[in-house]
Amino acid sequence: MPTSDPQLPGDGAIHAHGRPHDTSDGSNENTALLPSFLRGEVAHEGESGRHGFHLRHFCTVTYKSSNVVSQYVNFLWPFALLAVIFRYVLPTHPLLVFGFAYVGMIPSANLLGFAGQEFAKKMPKVAGTLIETTFGSLVEIILFIVLIVKHRAPTEGEDAGNGDEGNLIPIIQAAILGSILTNLLLCLGLCFFVGGLRKRTQKFHAAISETGNGLLLVAAFGLLIPSAFYSALKGETTFGKNSLGSVIMKDKFTPEALQRDILKISQVTSIVLIVAFACYLLFNARSQHSVFHEVIERDEHGDLDREEDEARMRYTGTETTVALVISLVLATLLLIYLVEQIEAVVHSGVPDQFLGLILLPLVEKAAEHLTAIDEAYDGVINVALYHCLGPSIQTALFNGPLVVIVGWILNKPMDLNFEIFMIVLVVLGILVVGNFLRDGESNWLEGALLVIVYVIIAIASWYYPNPDVATSNGVEALAVSADSRNVTIDKALLKELLVIASLNT
Repeated sequence: MPTSDPQLPGDGAIHAHGRPHDTSDGSNENTALLPSFLRGEVAHEGESGRHGFHLRHFCTVTYKSSNVVSQYVNFLWPFALLAVIFRYVLPTHPLLVFGFAYVGMIPSANLLGFAGQEFAKKMPKVAGTLIETTFGSLVEIILFIVLIVKHRAPTEGEDAGNGDEGNLIPIIQAAILGSILTNLLLCLGLCFFVGGLRKRTQKFHAAISETGNGLLLVAAFGLLIPSAFYSALKGETTFGKNSLGSVIMKDKFTPEALQRDILKISQVTSIVLIVAFACYLLFNARSQHSVFHEVIERDEHGDLDREEDEARMRYTGTETTVALVISLVLATLLLIYLVEQIEAVVHSGVPDQFLGLILLPLVEKAAEHLTAIDEAYDGVINVALYHCLGPSIQTALFNGPLVVIVGWILNKPMDLNFEIFMIVLVVLGILVVGNFLRDGESNWLEGALLVIVYVIIAIASWYYPNPDVATSNGVEALAVSADSRNVTIDKALLKELLVIASLNT
């Protein structure tokens, strides 16, 4: 006999016409989100009409998923299973394990996203959208945490090196910015393009575009500060002593001191950005007229596939929980396998920046991208737009700062001192997207242009040198020994040495 299904918030509080009834205190779906969440109102389309766990029904719903594209993605499940097998059977073939784990992450992320959708439909409208976005970002959070845990800090006197030497911080930094770029340029571009093929012009609400773009600009400003601080001052640092042991000018402002300052700035900035993210959530949760409620409600009524979506079979509460647990465990395992093979991948010739900026964000955001593109094709452009901007906001305001805090706890020097090339790309990407959102309309041409910009960035990142070759956010070491004959020194330091020499003559 099936077990009793755990009562999810608001089970059964539905009118015959599918609208939530007013509760005893006079509230309804238009009331502030947080109180509604606590009272437990549920959208009627989230009900499955069953209780407990049924294996056959669970497999059927999982296979059919939320749309046709997601259904085809389920054919990639063998890659996930083979990745687990090859990890132990073929440990001497790291590239093979990486490839299978990479492809296997797509159905795992897809299942996590679909289970998140099912869970969200059992919640109030805006609460469900926020929860769905959060589940979609769990893969990214897990990836960042696995990367920082696996990072191997160099010993004293040793260069940081590349990803093939255990230095994963440049890859994490690139992945943070790459996630934002992937959502803003690739995902949003595909949404505009696919939606434009079905409808010549799609109009979206200013509440989402203006709020989302404004938050992204604030987040970009916060992420830019440590990099700008470093770039402005790195030419002013000097080394404490010369080869003869005598103290030279400005001995207190050494490269090490600058790096310590950058780390402290990054840690404090991360806390402030997380506070900003909490304000963003609180605003949506407590506002009497939530920013996205009216927009989401209107879009759902205009969904071109609304009847088909409502006719789909649903998970029960128990099945939703099982799907979430399975997808989280598999995604975590596959991400660990991916990170374990990064050294071999970088050693094979894949640049650090390309791996972090392009490859990792593509697979970790697969579920969000498929959901957003399907919604854009169905004409639900506002919800699709939120699925592009929402994860970008969460990455910039929460996921990225979170990994800095985790590194702080683990005593690993994770900071927000990004490559200037990368941070400029993000700022320009936000400005370009903001310009396209300004008129409140989209078409397939705008989508194609955004995708083209993303492809150009991918090409440039492939040729961007690894940190041991050239970097804009690393301190150039100066090694001067007593028997040195030829050394390369910074121009500013050379001027100081010439001044000292002139004073001694």
